[in-house]
Amino acid sequence: MAMTSHPRRITRALLSVSDKSGLVKFAKALAGFGVVLVSTGGTAKALKDAGLKVIDIAELTGFPEMMDGRVKTLHPKVHGGLLAIRGNKEHAASMEKHGIKPIDLLVVNLYPFEATAAKGASYDDCIENIDIGGPAMIRAAAKNHADVTVVVEPADYKKVLGELAQHNGMTTLELRASLAAKAYARTAAYDAAISNWLAETQHDNAPDYRAFGGRLAEALRYGENPHQAAAFYRAPVARFGVASARQLQGKQLSYNNINDTDAAYECVAEFDPRRTPACVIVKHANPCGVAEGASLLDTYRKALACDPASAFGGIVALNGKLDADTARAITEIFTEVIIAPDATDEAIKIIATKKKLRLLLADGLPDPRSAGLTVKSVAGGLLVQSRDNAVVDEMVLKTVTKRAPSEQELADLRFAFRVAKHVKSNAIVYAKGLATVGIGAGQMSRVDSARIAARKAEDAAKEARLPAPLTKGSVAASDAFFPFADGLLVAIEAGASAVIQPGGSVRDDEVIKAADDHGIAMVFTDVRHFKH
Repeated sequence: MAMTSHPRRITRALLSVSDKSGLVKFAKALAGFGVVLVSTGGTAKALKDAGLKVIDIAELTGFPEMMDGRVKTLHPKVHGGLLAIRGNKEHAASMEKHGIKPIDLLVVNLYPFEATAAKGASYDDCIENIDIGGPAMIRAAAKNHADVTVVVEPADYKKVLGELAQHNGMTTLELRASLAAKAYARTAAYDAAISNWLAETQHDNAPDYRAFGGRLAEALRYGENPHQAAAFYRAPVARFGVASARQLQGKQLSYNNINDTDAAYECVAEFDPRRTPACVIVKHANPCGVAEGASLLDTYRKALACDPASAFGGIVALNGKLDADTARAITEIFTEVIIAPDATDEAIKIIATKKKLRLLLADGLPDPRSAGLTVKSVAGGLLVQSRDNAVVDEMVLKTVTKRAPSEQELADLRFAFRVAKHVKSNAIVYAKGLATVGIGAGQMSRVDSARIAARKAEDAAKEARLPAPLTKGSVAASDAFFPFADGLLVAIEAGASAVIQPGGSVRDDEVIKAADDHGIAMVFTDVRHFKH
């Protein structure tokens, strides 16, 4: 629908903000346009301290702020001033009868509930940081955007002042409608954060209504494919990763870059840097090489050796501070993104020689054990579940075969199962010496995943001119149980000497017998890691 400008003059503004950045400069500019300033609490004090003439909200309403500031703007003289339709005779009569003056500009940013909850504040502190008057005023002003301008964050001060300067103290309907849409989205995201927090505190995994919100990080050039529109939003959840990382250099991240970088960093976080350095290389959201080692350089080389062809144009994630030697090695082939908790100055300079390579520093690793929600859209709905925060270190591994795994096999089994958690199902991972040597992902048949992983290992052996694939003497991990012995037999044929899997098939006895017949060790975890 076409929109005409319908300019509206701003004569009175109500300002009530928790984020006071740019406030005084903005208010002084408003005063310069002859705007009367009305304000509350700490905002009024900040403006008065800056020498501005301000009408206190209590003077406007005739009621003092009360109940520790919980009640101050919930009053007809505030909401009448916001909601009155200019030019409506009945509204004008009501305003005159009750002494209500129009409020043409509302500037409100809400109590910092998201930040308070994210830092793990107490229940009572979180409750006190739930804003009531702010959202009520924002929604009123946004509804009446035909006449009222609403601003919910300092980033829009410049835009409003620009219009006031251009239109002689007035704003256009185009701007007011745009700011109203943003205002409703802001209160929606705010309420979503509160409702999800309350559901979490009540341990309610399936509330009757579920809402999610986020703040635009950046509009993307396109989505998975060029004909798809896309944007990246940050959720109000404190978790180290691609959403919180600082991009030091390189081109803008694409939709696929963000998706793949998230997959890589979540996988590498499974490896505690206090125990050992680790590296994950991801292509199309699947790990194509993972390794632990004595140094980050060692882990990168071992991870690369698993599938060097797929690593070209991939994402590299590290669980420690990127150093110069590792940076040099990574830049030897084309890489889309490097993400790490930190980097040395020398490493940053080395990466800077590759102008298109993105370097992200996340300042920390996400906790693989932490709770949280994952969301997937389906036609007409959302699938919501708790994050897969099961870690193999806390699982009781049950040996089900006659032969138990050796100490080295057991270490490799745990390693392989960590990786399998992050490979799309059906997943088979071969590992040896704390490094992947073959990965089969996303197949309809587990047998095919086992075959593909073995073939990948053969291809890598040829690339490295090795006499035999590294699956000889390796271990194998399966993200879910073997429904038949056929998948296990493929792994055995590839050279696996030990296997880790959840167990739980009606044919477990058949699978265990096949393992015993070939003299391999097998352990059950009783935990499945489907990933779709």
